Amino acid sequence: MITVVSGLPRSGTSLVMQMLAAGGLPVLGDELRQADEDNPRGYLEYEKVKSLERDTTWLPEAEGKAIKIISFLLPKLPSSFEYRVIFVRRNLTEVLRSQEKMLERRGQPPGPPAEMMAAHFQKHLQTVEQWLSRQPNIHVQYCDHAQLIESPASVSASIQEFLKLPLNTGNMSACVAPDLHRQRAR
Repeated sequence: MITVVSGLPRSGTSLVMQMLAAGGLPVLGDELRQADEDNPRGYLEYEKVKSLERDTTWLPEAEGKAIKIISFLLPKLPSSFEYRVIFVRRNLTEVLRSQEKMLERRGQPPGPPAEMMAAHFQKHLQTVEQWLSRQPNIHVQYCDHAQLIESPASVSASIQEFLKLPLNTGNMSACVAPDLHRQRAR
C-alpha cells in the first residue's frame, strides 16, 4: 500500500507529511526543495512525482511509505497499486493568500485574480473528489486543515485509524505549530 498526502498547493500537505514521519511512517522524499521562509520545516517532496504523467517506474519505491502528490496529479496514479490518500482541505481564501505571499517573497509577479483562481480550484476539487470516489483501489480520508490546527491529537488518531498503522500519535500531534498558520480567512 502507498500512502499519498494530497491537496492543493499551500493546503497543509507538508505538515501532514511531517506528522506521518514523526509518527513513524517512512516518507519518500528528497531534499531538492529545501526548507524556506514559506515552509520552515521543509516540503518533504519527491522530484520524480512531477513526471508521474510520463513515468511511473519509480512508484514501487513508495510502497509502505508516504509520498506527497498534489491533487492535480492524482488521476495519473496507475490503478495497479493500492493507495490510501489523506486529502487535505483548506479554506480557499487561506490557500490563495498563502500562494500570494509566497510569490511576493520570491519576487515573482502575482498570479491571476483571486476570484478566478478560487473558481478554478473549486471546480478542480469537485472533479478530483468525484474521480477519487470512483476508484476501487483508492481509499480516501479528507483532513480539514482548520481542524488539524485546532485538534491535532484527534486528527492524528483519525489518520492512524485510517491507515491502520501503529503510528505514534503523540509525536504526530506535536508537529502542529499553530504559529505557522499565518494566512487565515477572516
